[in-house]
Amino acid sequence: MVNFRVIARVFSLVLIIEGLFMLLSAGVSYLFKEHAASSLLFSAIITVVTGVIVFTPLRNEERVYGNKEGYIIVTGIWLILSLFGTLPFILSGTIKNFGDAFFESISGFTTTGATILTSIESQPHGILFWRSLTQWLGGIGFILISLSVLPVFKTINIQLAITDFAGHAADKIHPKVKEASKRLITVFTILTIAEVIMLMIGGMSLFDAVCHSFSTMSTGGFSTKNNGIAFFGSPYILIVLTVFMFFAGTNMTLVYFALKRNFKKISGNSEFLFYIITCLVFIIIAFFSLWLKSDFPAGKALREGAFHVVSILTTTGFYNTDYNLWGGFMVLILFILMFTGGTSGSASGSLKIIRLLLITKNSRHEMRRMIHPNAFIPVRLDHKVIPQNLVYNLLIFITLYFILTCISALVISFMGYDVITSFSTSAAMLGNIGPALGSFGPFTNYAAVPVAGKWFFSLLMLVGRLELLSILVLFTGGFYRR
Repeated sequence: MVNFRVIARVFSLVLIIEGLFMLLSAGVSYLFKEHAASSLLFSAIITVVTGVIVFTPLRNEERVYGNKEGYIIVTGIWLILSLFGTLPFILSGTIKNFGDAFFESISGFTTTGATILTSIESQPHGILFWRSLTQWLGGIGFILISLSVLPVFKTINIQLAITDFAGHAADKIHPKVKEASKRLITVFTILTIAEVIMLMIGGMSLFDAVCHSFSTMSTGGFSTKNNGIAFFGSPYILIVLTVFMFFAGTNMTLVYFALKRNFKKISGNSEFLFYIITCLVFIIIAFFSLWLKSDFPAGKALREGAFHVVSILTTTGFYNTDYNLWGGFMVLILFILMFTGGTSGSASGSLKIIRLLLITKNSRHEMRRMIHPNAFIPVRLDHKVIPQNLVYNLLIFITLYFILTCISALVISFMGYDVITSFSTSAAMLGNIGPALGSFGPFTNYAAVPVAGKWFFSLLMLVGRLELLSILVLFTGGFYRR
C-alpha cells in the first residue's frame, strides 16, 4: 500500500518552494523594468496557491510502508517542477508552445542544458534568470536525493537508496539528516557566490555572473548568450569556469571537508583520486592533439582542451569553440567522455566516476579469480569490502544504460539524423550534458527537432537524471503489488 497523503505533503512543499523562487525571478525582472515581471508574478502565485491547496496535514504517527513512496516522490518532484516551470515561459510569451516550454523547463531542472531558444539574448532578464535558476535548484536537489535522503517533515523520513546503484555511500558530514542537508546547501551556496565574484573580476556583469554560476555549480550549461562562453572571449573566464566545473563535479561532502581542513578524508578517497587522474589524462590527450594537429598555440591548446574536457566529463556542457572541427580523434575522445560523469554526491549526470572505478576494480579481480578460482578476492574501496550483490547491481545498471543509449540512438536515427548525431545526442540526453556532436553540436539548438522528438528527448533527460533504475522500477508490475 502506498501512502498518498505523505506524497501529497511533499509535492505541496516542493510547489511552494518553487513558487517562491519564481517570485525572486519576478523581482529580478522588475529591477530591469520588464513586462515579464507580471508573468513571473502570476506564475509564482499559481504555483504557490496550488501548493497550498495540495498541502495535506498528517497525523503524528503517519506510516510509510516502504520505498515505494520514495520512488514515486522523486520521479514526481522532477515532473511537477518541470510542469509548473513552464508557466514563466508560456505566460511571458517567450515560448508559445507547451511542448517546447516543457522541454526547456525539464532541461533546466534535470541540469541538461539543451535549449530550443534561437535568440537567447533577446529574452527578458527575468526569464533568463529563471531559466538558470531551474538548473541551480535541480542540481542542489539531486545532490540531496543522491545522498539517499529525502526529508518529508520532522517525524517521517523516506530513505531512497539511490546509492545502491551509485555503488558507494558518501561519508556523512553530520549524523542528523536535517543538519547534513543544511551544510551541503551552505557549501553549494558558498561556491556559487565565490564563482560570481571571480567572474565579475573577469569583466562579467553581475547578472551574467550569477546566471553562469547557477549553471556551472549545477553542471547545467545554460548561458545568457547565443554563442555561450565564446561571447566573452576571455581566457581568464575560461580558466575560472574550468576550475568551478571541476568543483561542481566533485562530491560536495569532500568540498565540505576541504573547507573544514579535514584533508585526510580527501586524500584517502579513491573515487576523488580516480576523478583527478581521469581529468588530467584526458586534458593531456586533448592538449597534445590540439597543439600538434590543430596548430593551436600551447597556451590556447591547454585552455581549450582543459575547458572542454572538464565541461563534457562533468556533464556541464559549456562550450567556447566548435569542437566538431577538431578532427575525428578529438570528437571520439569527447564522445567517450560523455559516458564518464563526475563523482557521486555531485550534480553531474552520466555513469559517474564511482561506477567506472568499481567496474574497473571488479574486472581486474575477475581475471585474478580465473587464475585462482578457489580464492576469495573481494572488491575493496577505501579499505572497505564492496558486497558482490552491489557489484552485480552496477553491472546491471551499466548494461541497461548502454542498451538504452543504443535504442535511443536508433529512434533518433529514424528522425533522419546521421550516426554520429544519433549516438551522441542519445548520450547527451541520458547523460544530462546538453550539446552533442554532429547536427546538435555547439552553437546549435534543438528547435528544429519534431514535436514527438522533443517529448522523447524530455523522457531521456528525466530517465538519465533519475539514475535510470529509479524511474524504470515504476514500470514494473511488482511495484504496484502489496
